[in-house]
Amino acid sequence: MNKELEHRFVEQLQKHQNIVHKVCRLYTNNADAHNDLFQEITIQLWRAYPKFRGDSKFSTWMYRVGLNTAITLYRKSKRRINTQEFNTVEFKIKAEEYDDTEEQQLKLLYKAVHQLNDIEKALVFLYLEDKDYREISQTLGITEVNARVKMNRVKKKLKTILNP
Repeated sequence: MNKELEHRFVEQLQKHQNIVHKVCRLYTNNADAHNDLFQEITIQLWRAYPKFRGDSKFSTWMYRVGLNTAITLYRKSKRRINTQEFNTVEFKIKAEEYDDTEEQQLKLLYKAVHQLNDIEKALVFLYLEDKDYREISQTLGITEVNARVKMNRVKKKLKTILNP
């Protein structure tokens, strides 16, 4: 590959690397697994970059490659990729008047999301990233209507999990 293409790729990857980290956080449970998945997604992005036509935003394409890589590794392993327990992450804040309501809600949300299947996790992830259904459908390779239907089902499922 030429240097200009390599430079553009590195620039885009650095600008949007948090996307890859978020995908890794969703599908791994420790730092080593996170780093391995990050490396694998980066390799897949690099391999696919010459074919990136720009029909969608780079970030949308990056979500798609990252999620597909994570899901493919999950399926290849024939076992569930352990995800990080949110309650193992401790926030140390010295403020005496700290309200941990939001933290507790996030713990519950992560616990519920971890019970979803791989596609449902990806759907919730993109939804929480404020992606519209058009972008979600492009990223996951499904129709916009299918994305809406799946999201409604996932919302009901999460309500059941969170409010038994």
